This record gives sequence, C-alpha cells and structure tokens, in this order.
Amino acid sequence: MKEHKIHSGWKSKLHEIIYEADTPAGKMFDILLFILIIMSVVLVMLESVKDVDHDYHGILLALEWVITIFFTFEYIARVISIKKPWKYIFSFYGIIDFVSTIPLYLSYIMAGSQVLLAVRAFRLLRIFRILKLVKFMGEASQLRSALRASRTKIAVFIYVVMILSVILGTLMYIIESDEAGFTSIPRSIYWTIVTLTTVGYGDIAPQTALGQFFATIIMVLGYGIIAVPTGIVTVEFSKQNTIKNQAPHMNLNTQSCVNCLAEGHRDDAAHCYNCGEPL
Repeated sequence: MKEHKIHSGWKSKLHEIIYEADTPAGKMFDILLFILIIMSVVLVMLESVKDVDHDYHGILLALEWVITIFFTFEYIARVISIKKPWKYIFSFYGIIDFVSTIPLYLSYIMAGSQVLLAVRAFRLLRIFRILKLVKFMGEASQLRSALRASRTKIAVFIYVVMILSVILGTLMYIIESDEAGFTSIPRSIYWTIVTLTTVGYGDIAPQTALGQFFATIIMVLGYGIIAVPTGIVTVEFSKQNTIKNQAPHMNLNTQSCVNCLAEGHRDDAAHCYNCGEPL
C-alpha cells in the first residue's frame, strides 16, 4: 500500500511537470522543450545544406541523437504519468510526438538497396517536431474558438470567391486570344485566382488593352478579398476577448487531467469537467 502511494506520488509529480505550465518546474520543462524543438528543426535544415552537412555531419548527428534521446524519454514519461496511456498515444500531440521521435531510429533499422534514400526520408520527418510548438501558444484555444465561430461565414465567402473566379476567368478567356496564354477556361480561372490572391506568377499575362483594364480591376478587387476573412476572424477574436474580460472568474489554467488529459479547467475547479477526476 505504501509503495502504491509512493508510485502514485512520483507519477503525479511527473504529470505536473510534463503536462502543466502553471508551476515553476512545468514552465522550465516547457522552455527546455521549446528550445530543443527549435534546435532540432534547425539541425534538419542544416543537414539539407550539402556543404554544412559534409563538414559537420558528425556534430550534427551527435546533437540530433542527444535531442532524440531526450524526446524518447519525454514520450515514455508522458505515457506512464497518466492513468489511461492510450488517451495520449492516440491523441493529436501523441501521434506527432511519436512520428517526430522515431525517424532517427528507423533510419538505422531499414535495410536494402535504397537504404540511403530511406535514411534521408526518415530523418526529414523530424520536421514534424515543429508541430509540437502549438502546445506552447497560450492563446491557441481562444484563436481556435474564433475560427470555429467564423467558419460558416468564411465558407460562404470562399464559395462566393470561387464563383467569382469562374465568371471572371471565363470573361478573360473570351477577351484574350490563345497567344496570350489563356488557352482554356480552366487556365483562365487559374490566372484569375493567382491575380485575386495578389500572387502574380507572371506566367500568363493579358496582352490586349481591354484585357489589361479588366486585369487591373481584378487586382484591386483582390486586395478587398484578402481583407474580408481577416476581418471576420478578428471580429470573432475580439468577441472572445470581451467574454473573457467580462467573466474573469472563468479564467482557465493549463492544468491537465491525469485521467483523460482534458485541459482548460477553471482556476477554482476541483474536478475535471470531462471525466470528474480530482485535479
């Protein structure tokens, strides 16, 4: 019984350090994790530069092994510190953590004539570690709520833009000749979308005066189109801030449930809102 309590005690402490950011130890762990993720992504980028990889391959590989071993222990610690490991293993972050940790191991296990290509492919998967940075965004849940609230408006807006692109692309196909690159309606629609989004590859360009005038209108229209979804999300984000400021007692913390990994509990909460587990 005593051993069980000790076991539960150290698991609880481990869970607090790894899954929560409100404690000093949790903050230090998150900062360390943040730095190592950035370092790992930088190492992947440096390895893709042939001259750098040729001169410093041994150093880069050694650093990557240190980071990989750390992430391996982190993954194991996350699994053993909760009551239902599969909740983490099959979660979004759990899958990302696993996928971003195993490539270096797999690159030495794979065999065959294409082993060198496999090594390179597996190591490039380490770039997925940058997705782990999402968990460090304090306003991520608020932004997610704003995007969710505005998704219908944005969907309708995109639908209208697609219809507009088809109409404008068809008109440009009629106005311009084949020599100008507008050889078909789909290709003309492609040009319209590129112009509306202000990308402007330049691979197709109108040659006639009427076509250039029409293109100018589409370019100006593009600036207005880009601003619309930004404004929609900004309004919803502002609403989320207003709600948060009007109900300070509803402020949420980073405490994670040891049973179901639910986050976003109130500061005064004693039990998990999802499963009822004591916090």
